[in-house]
Amino acid sequence: MNRKKRKLLLIGWDAADWKVINPLMDNGMMPALESLVNNGVMGNLATLDPPLSPMLWTSISTGKHADKHGILGFTEPAPEGKGVRPVMITSRKVKAIWNILTQCGYRTNVVGWWPSHPAEPINGISVSNFYQKAAVEYGKPWPMAPGAVHPRSMEDVFKPLRVHPGELTEAHILPFVPKAADVDQQKDQRLWSIAKIISEISSIHAAGTWVLENTEWDFTGIYYDGIDHFCHGFMRFHPPQMKGVPAETFELYKGVVQGGYIYHDMMLGRLLELAGEDTTVMLLSDHGFHSDHLRPRGIPDEPAGPAWEHRPYGVFCLKGPGVRKDERVYGANLLDITPTILTLLGLPVGRDMPGKPLLQAFEEPPEVEYVDSWEEIEGECGMHPPDIQRDPIAEQAAMQQLIELGYIEKPDEKVEKNIERTVTESRFYLARVYMNRNNFDEALPILEVLYKKQPDQVRFAFNYAKCLDNLGKLGEAHEVVRRIIENEKKEYPQLFLLQGTLEYEKGNYEKSLEYLRKAEEADSKLPQLYRQIGFVYLQMRRSKDAELAFYKALDNDPEDAHTHYGLSLVMARLRRYEESAECALNAIGLLYNYPLAHFRLGVALVRLGKYDRSIEAFEVSLRMAPGLMEAHRFLKFIYLYKMNNRAKAEMHAEAIRKAQQNKRDQERQTESRAGHAGLHKE
Repeated sequence: MNRKKRKLLLIGWDAADWKVINPLMDNGMMPALESLVNNGVMGNLATLDPPLSPMLWTSISTGKHADKHGILGFTEPAPEGKGVRPVMITSRKVKAIWNILTQCGYRTNVVGWWPSHPAEPINGISVSNFYQKAAVEYGKPWPMAPGAVHPRSMEDVFKPLRVHPGELTEAHILPFVPKAADVDQQKDQRLWSIAKIISEISSIHAAGTWVLENTEWDFTGIYYDGIDHFCHGFMRFHPPQMKGVPAETFELYKGVVQGGYIYHDMMLGRLLELAGEDTTVMLLSDHGFHSDHLRPRGIPDEPAGPAWEHRPYGVFCLKGPGVRKDERVYGANLLDITPTILTLLGLPVGRDMPGKPLLQAFEEPPEVEYVDSWEEIEGECGMHPPDIQRDPIAEQAAMQQLIELGYIEKPDEKVEKNIERTVTESRFYLARVYMNRNNFDEALPILEVLYKKQPDQVRFAFNYAKCLDNLGKLGEAHEVVRRIIENEKKEYPQLFLLQGTLEYEKGNYEKSLEYLRKAEEADSKLPQLYRQIGFVYLQMRRSKDAELAFYKALDNDPEDAHTHYGLSLVMARLRRYEESAECALNAIGLLYNYPLAHFRLGVALVRLGKYDRSIEAFEVSLRMAPGLMEAHRFLKFIYLYKMNNRAKAEMHAEAIRKAQQNKRDQERQTESRAGHAGLHKE
């Protein structure tokens, strides 16, 4: 393997968002991050669904979706049916980047990653996400959680580096809440929550700076969760003042989120100083956080309800030797991080990693090498031994079987309900992972079980209906929606939107608009509403109305890739091909893995006579969606009539013929099965 021994520092800021960062950098309030941006590349980082941090940070560190890596939520059943516990690293099924690097002989540190407890025996130091938690009152003995540090011989080094919230004084709180003296702390516990957040990220920072300063290392990953906690606790007080927020409370806490970002920048400055100029530095977040008019007015009463506040784009920065300067990268997503790190360090990317190295970040893009899977490469990688690795959901199913057979005693009712709730949530999140990957066939049976077991849970029913819709089972989807409305005795704006979408897909465009207008009356800020109205107008050949609807959608959310794609369709309909290409590029920049946007770009470029570039766009769309026959048809046309390349034209003609033959074969098989079942229609 071609190894380029290069130091790399990976910094995770949970929930960091450019919408908050950019004004602070413009005002000189985040100088460390500004230096990183000016001397490297920056861009959006598209998240995954569901946007739950333990799942996302594990996808970042493994390059795998959650159905592959095995972390499915915040909690998991404890061993032997003893209750519920925070999700552990022992439930992760695949290697993280630090395991791969350990296996290859790199000196590796990881601090505070979520989840990372118990600390893994990697080739370096691992400090788990239990390290910074203070579970005792200030002044009492504060033991460290067993397994919080590897190697154990380093526990005495890291133990005194922790900061207890009780240690903080008014000098630490006033930069966040200048009028802290006006807070009645008997009734309002928010100052304590601020102290807790500050102390925990300060503990992580102390551990992180120690390993940077005192160890020889090739890779160090440090994760800070402070921005996410500041935002969940105080974003509703962030300017501009939201409707319903009392003026007095707004004045007290309006600077907390800003203060949180500034504190992270101060810590970043120290990390950059310790890392040195020759170190490659990558800073990112797993998702963003709504900070403007898109902030939800209420949070659903469900276990992962706070995730409604998350925005689908996090931040990405990269600086270092060979990295372009003061440039943007486009179309990055969480699954690209591990492939990019492997490429930076001269190691091959696993073919089972769905992401791609972000080669556009480099002055001279390196050659990318591949292996089938790092999971198949043997050697000590610093993962926990097999006897403590576990699949908590599978274990729980086995436990239930033993209970039913009478081999072990049934837990008490409260414990049993907690375990059942945890397993239910994990199954629901797994179904959403499948839906996010367009694997609706795999999501459907999970959602069907959840829906039938708890039909009153609107989120189960809603996602079940969406899944049925995507599988073309529109009648069943309509019936589920009807039952939701019947059971709830009220209609949600989201249900109007779903009903409008179902009618759209059935070709009932007037009926679709009727439901969508009801959704608009109920909540004109509803995500995806005006985008869906735009697509309905497109089908009705009302291009100008569609254009207005898509622009309304962009007023609500200018970073919605699907709206930019819709505008590309409108512009093509209006023969404004330059604008069509630009809109398609906007969509791709936000969401690179979007084959239809690449296809639409190709079409616009054909109309503009830019055939070389159109070929590239069509080929990208086919790499992502090999069944996109229209791309083959355009390529056949271009090669035959514009490039005079009959061999390549014939290659695409053959792909079309094969697809048509496969379709005919499938139709014959379907008719044959129906005939044997006595269902064939004469």
